[in-house]
Amino acid sequence: MTEENQESGSGGTTTTTVPPTSAGDAKPPRKKGIVLGKDGKPCRTCNSLADFTSQRKSITKPSAPPKECPPDVEELGRSSWTLLHSITATYPEAPTANDQSNVKQFLGLFGKLYPCWVCAEDFQVFMERNKVRAESRDEFGMWMCEAHNDVNRKLGKKEFDCAKWEERWRTGWKDGRCD
Repeated sequence: MTEENQESGSGGTTTTTVPPTSAGDAKPPRKKGIVLGKDGKPCRTCNSLADFTSQRKSITKPSAPPKECPPDVEELGRSSWTLLHSITATYPEAPTANDQSNVKQFLGLFGKLYPCWVCAEDFQVFMERNKVRAESRDEFGMWMCEAHNDVNRKLGKKEFDCAKWEERWRTGWKDGRCD
């Protein structure tokens, strides 16, 4: 997410009046409010439920949307990181050239197709600056953790100790709580 949009996950809100239509377009100015989708309507996957309800003073703010509702930006983010870290955890220790190509292609497409366009753009920028390291499971796991920590920093969240990525996502904690 862009730095201006980080506040979305922590209760603040941000908006854009006209999202970019192609990679060559200038970035639109952003101001407080709701992030709009490329169709000009509020982007459900770029805003949290808190963002939407903060715009209506008379609504009691629920802590989470009902399960049968489309995911907000926070639920989508948590689910996406779980998927990405799980892919990393099952990645081969010694991947073939084809494995490496496939995972890099997947992440490139993931960054282009991600439902929250603001998040998608940020992930694409991260990947441009930090090429996917997929030469081994450990390298890939560290890269994914660094990508996640980049988002955590932008959202003002605590960073994860990347030395523990495998314990968190592949083997389970040494204290046995995952057994």
